[in-house]
Amino acid sequence: MIISQTSGVPIYQQIADSFRADILEGRMKAGDYLPSIRGLAKELRISVITTMKAYEQLESEGLVTPVQGKGYVINAQDTEMLKEQHMRKVEEALMQAIASAKIAGLSEKELTETLKILLRFREN
Repeated sequence: MIISQTSGVPIYQQIADSFRADILEGRMKAGDYLPSIRGLAKELRISVITTMKAYEQLESEGLVTPVQGKGYVINAQDTEMLKEQHMRKVEEALMQAIASAKIAGLSEKELTETLKILLRFREN
C-alpha cells in the first residue's frame, strides 16, 4: 500500500480507498482479515487513530466487520449492490466531467471522442 502525504487526500481515506478497491476487485475475499490496526499503523508510520478511522469507514460501508480479539474481517459482498455502487460513482464522475467540459467549451462530440480515447488508452 502506498500512501502519499502530499496528495491532498486524507491518509485514512487513502487507506480505506485502497482496501475498498482490493475488496471490490476480488483481491481480498470474504473471510480474509485486514492487517492489524497497530501493525498497519507501524508499517505506514502513521497514527493508530488514522488507521482506525479508515477501518471504521469500511465498517460503516458494510465491507468489513470487527471481530473481538481478531481484528476486522471482510464481509461477503452482494455483487448486484456492488455494481450499483460503482454505477453511481461512474455517473457522478461523468457528471463532473460534463460540467468541466461545458466550462471548457467542449462540444458533445469532442467530449465523447475524449472518452473513447481514454478508454482505448486504459486498455493498453
